[in-house]
Amino acid sequence: MTIRVLLADDQALLRGTFRMLFDSTDDMETVGEAANGREAVDLARAQHPDVVLMDIRMPVMDGIDATRIICESEDLAGVKVLILTTFEDDEHVTDALRAGASGFLGKGARPEELIEAVRTVADGEALLSPSATRALIGRFLAQPDPCPTAVHERLEDLTPRERDVVGLVALGLSNDEIAGRLFVSPLTAKTHVNRAMTKLSARDRAQLVVIAYQCGLVGPAPQPAS
Repeated sequence: MTIRVLLADDQALLRGTFRMLFDSTDDMETVGEAANGREAVDLARAQHPDVVLMDIRMPVMDGIDATRIICESEDLAGVKVLILTTFEDDEHVTDALRAGASGFLGKGARPEELIEAVRTVADGEALLSPSATRALIGRFLAQPDPCPTAVHERLEDLTPRERDVVGLVALGLSNDEIAGRLFVSPLTAKTHVNRAMTKLSARDRAQLVVIAYQCGLVGPAPQPAS
């Protein structure tokens, strides 16, 4: 299966570099290039890519607003957004996750890291590593908008094991790591994750992380002493 990628960045040279990278990868192809958020939304509707590689700072419409529109549009269900950023933009990153992004990656990532990141997001997984960055996400999402009433009501449908699993997902653990922590098989761990996502109407694991912090299923990461 070929992963169809849409590039959204205001730097033409960077888009060209990414296009060459993806088009030279056997299981990927570039289906469009956008120089701003508005173009990204329009091209997403025209091309329905699997993954949008989205810069945050762009003219006309920034990447956060574009991400929100894409992720909230019923006609774009299944389109994933991977944010490109620098790790200094912590608040922008968490804004993007709240808007529906499936994860983020630094622009200094190696080509093989970028390719693997796109595959990860296309598979419905959240890209929330390294652990230091997950800690930053935890700190900012620990001061979020209140838990939505509808989501709060759906929390009652979670089993105790599903609550445990959501908390571990929010800490950035993979299915294999969750399985090891809970002494179950990876398939069982994946089943619990998928059931929790369905019950909470989370489009992917990244949104499950947002819900976990918003609704108090997991607390903020402890901060080092000054």
